Amino acid sequence: MTGQATEDPRVAERAIEYVYRQGWTDGLPTVPATRERTDEFLATTSRPADEVIGRLDHLKREVTVELAAINSVMAGCLPEYFPVVLAAWDALMLERSTMGGGWQSTSGPAPLLVVNGPVRRRLGFNSTGGVFGPGFRANATVARAIGLIVRNGLGVVPHVFEQATQGVPGRWAMCIAENEEESPWEPLSVDGGVTAGVDAVSTTLLRTSEYVDNRHTGDPEKLLADFADTLSRSGSLIFRNAGAGVVFCPEHAQMLANAGMSKDDVRTWLVERCGRTKADLARVGKNGITENGVRYERGDGDAEGFDPMFAADSPQNLPIVVAGARNAGMSMVVRLFSNWSGVSARVEP
Repeated sequence: MTGQATEDPRVAERAIEYVYRQGWTDGLPTVPATRERTDEFLATTSRPADEVIGRLDHLKREVTVELAAINSVMAGCLPEYFPVVLAAWDALMLERSTMGGGWQSTSGPAPLLVVNGPVRRRLGFNSTGGVFGPGFRANATVARAIGLIVRNGLGVVPHVFEQATQGVPGRWAMCIAENEEESPWEPLSVDGGVTAGVDAVSTTLLRTSEYVDNRHTGDPEKLLADFADTLSRSGSLIFRNAGAGVVFCPEHAQMLANAGMSKDDVRTWLVERCGRTKADLARVGKNGITENGVRYERGDGDAEGFDPMFAADSPQNLPIVVAGARNAGMSMVVRLFSNWSGVSARVEP
């Protein structure tokens, strides 16, 4: 248009292709991380640019605040998202598995980021319909930023240090906000030690996620029995015990709360009932347990008895979140790679 400055798209194309040639991208185009743009991100936090915020000693790699900012730019974040990225990263560094070989596991675990507090509304994080799906910049780019930091900061690249057999769909795409407005319970961040109403991020690594579609009953115990059946499937039982979480849709959460059940009540009900009989485990070759707690096929195993799924009744073993729209009885079970740390990270400037 006359009088309007035009930009040459070929400049951006060359920058994007340069990143591809360097192997810095996750397979999608990235935003060029100029010095000026990176400084805008660093201006949103009081933390020094050279502060080391994570390392993998066995790979001799470390991450600084500046490196996190560069990768957040590349991911398509806005500068105001950067404190959330840092909080998510801090929370991930509290997970035992991320400080060891979790990023390199053959299961290819995916981080789940859960955002709580007013920052959800202020920055446009989706907490309702399609919460696990695409379409919201904050959810998508904050999750992608974590993935690029792991790739470019820690050097965990597919077919090199990343050893996933098949991997997990959405490995760098699961950032959700909790639907606090329609939840009958306190948010996950309260379980993580942060006062309700304070901006915080909770994270853990997942093996996968599975839906529970139950629009068929108004009986809370029958509803929970459906969750217990999904949680207890033998394919997820690798060790003596396993961790899992539930992301309840508002409809399911409100049904349970209206029946007088607190979040702790729901967790206790599930912990007491989830698991498999010895006979079930024998049929799939998982009835033996080594001294290290790993399951194996034991020909002379006891066919009587019941193996509980959860090691303990706690948010670390079974975190509970409420997210999604109140338009159907569809919730999500998530398989924890290891137990949640139980600590949420505050979003700090």
